[in-house]
Amino acid sequence: MGRLIGIVLVIWLVIGAFAAFQRGYFDDTDTNCSEASDIALNIVAGPLNYTGINPKVKCADVDTPEPSK
Repeated sequence: MGRLIGIVLVIWLVIGAFAAFQRGYFDDTDTNCSEASDIALNIVAGPLNYTGINPKVKCADVDTPEPSK
């Protein structure tokens, strides 16, 4: 039973990676927080991507403190 769940999980993630590829998420080599999150979320969503779901993540622009001089 555990082996079947593992196989289904791998197939699910492969379908999600293919959906992210079809949407062009792997074309840009300069990736920011939002794009990386969208890629991960699309891979996890797997086959749900083909039901019209288009998961997106919005990352907050956080100002990091500058070191003192």
